[in-house]
Amino acid sequence: MVKITIENLAQKEVFVSTPECSVLKAVQEHFIDWMHACGGKGRCTTCKFIVLLGAEQLSPPTKSEEDYRKLGELQDDERLACQTIALGDCKIRVPDEYKLPHVVYSN
Repeated sequence: MVKITIENLAQKEVFVSTPECSVLKAVQEHFIDWMHACGGKGRCTTCKFIVLLGAEQLSPPTKSEEDYRKLGELQDDERLACQTIALGDCKIRVPDEYKLPHVVYSN
């Protein structure tokens, strides 16, 4: 079973048991609120996360992610939660600009 650790949510561990499940869907299945203004369709960058460990354990970037990277809206260490599938264990972080006001984040 794949484990996603969210560093600034008090090291919250999300276990992914369904293959081809996006990071966004996995966190939502664990009742974690995550910004996603376009509804998880890859049309914005509000669901982005920062990859701290395990970048090689994530699916290859999608066309949407590559397009946003070319526009400078997605850095090399950032991915879109709606487009990314965790294939192995990884550690991520919610960027400051996309933290939700009602969620308590840790440092």
